[in-house]
Amino acid sequence: MKTLYKSSKLENVCYDIRGPVLDEAKKMEAAGSEILKLNIGNPAPFGFQAPQEIVQHISDNLINAEGYIDSKGLLSARRAIAAYSTRRGIRDAYAENVFIGNGVSELIVMAMQGLLDDGDEVLIPAPDYPLWTAAVVLAGGTPVHYICDELNDWQPDLADIRKKITQSTKGIVIINPNNPTGAVYQKEILLKIAELAKEHDLVIFSDEIYDRILYEEAEHVSIASLTNEVPCVTLNGLSKSHLITGYRVGWMVFSGNLASASSYLEGVNMLASMRLCSNVPAQYAIEPALSDDAIIRSHTAANGRLKKQRDLGYERMKNIRGLSCTKPKGAFYFFPKIDTEMFGIKDDERFTLDLLKKEGVLIVQGTGFNWFNPDHFRIVFLPDTSLLQRAFDAIENFLQDYHQK
Repeated sequence: MKTLYKSSKLENVCYDIRGPVLDEAKKMEAAGSEILKLNIGNPAPFGFQAPQEIVQHISDNLINAEGYIDSKGLLSARRAIAAYSTRRGIRDAYAENVFIGNGVSELIVMAMQGLLDDGDEVLIPAPDYPLWTAAVVLAGGTPVHYICDELNDWQPDLADIRKKITQSTKGIVIINPNNPTGAVYQKEILLKIAELAKEHDLVIFSDEIYDRILYEEAEHVSIASLTNEVPCVTLNGLSKSHLITGYRVGWMVFSGNLASASSYLEGVNMLASMRLCSNVPAQYAIEPALSDDAIIRSHTAANGRLKKQRDLGYERMKNIRGLSCTKPKGAFYFFPKIDTEMFGIKDDERFTLDLLKKEGVLIVQGTGFNWFNPDHFRIVFLPDTSLLQRAFDAIENFLQDYHQK
């Protein structure tokens, strides 16, 4: 039989959060090894539970969720999203410009497919959440990575952004709060990105899935609240803030200057219609969830579980030879830097694989987030403090005599 090959469109696509190192971890598990999985932001395995009232609300409405609905989503849910966006300062956030999807992941792909022609460029942060890069490639576009500056608390480098804008640039992506670094962007930086977007007629895509996971005095500002002069697409959802990653419910809100974007909106509407509708039961969680974020605030508060785990992990890394880390202000990830000269590291995927095989700890290499040097890795701080201590004990033990040959 003729050999079937994967599509050539996948040649430059990677998603190493669930990549080759995870495949090895699965083999080790099948052989009886215990693996501590710190590779993915999935709260449920670490004992985080969704608010019972949200689960109950979905359960009570299952009888109403048996058929297809409007391809954009439940009207009551879209109105709740529009109202939430308005409270966040986003002007002209209307229910008809809200699209609900099976998590932000689906909507990222839809947003890129609806906009891009072959060769169109999209500016994406480095490091990034790799689905953004993959979605641009699959849509025929060209991802162009701009640098976020580790020495400036991982804020976007405005000079680098400006330098990389060309005639082919169609949009700019920001991830705020940032995955994988935990950075929360300064208002002044966001204003300047909005000015660049206006100057060069760019669409702004703002991934804000962690907007309610903030520590201490960090304040999240939605870039769409700072401009109505360019089209803005704001993506958000309940997966992280309400601890329901498996329910797959997210949304994107079109706002700002949409006079020039009517054809783009038509394309996104067409794509939404082609998949008929997204998961209906989970949409019943949106309205009650957006009126109550007490669950996540209890975890990020001074005595909250996430806050304690972040502080513990950060202090541990400060005292591990060869590691340094910028303290995250949001989300639930560390993106520590490794002294590659000290450990002779040339290949960070091999580093993560070596750690996995020796200590049974699964992390993700920094180049998996389109970072340009093999000198970082991402680790989640979702485990409770005892499990997190174990993880950092293992990393510290591993690094004592590690040298990549």
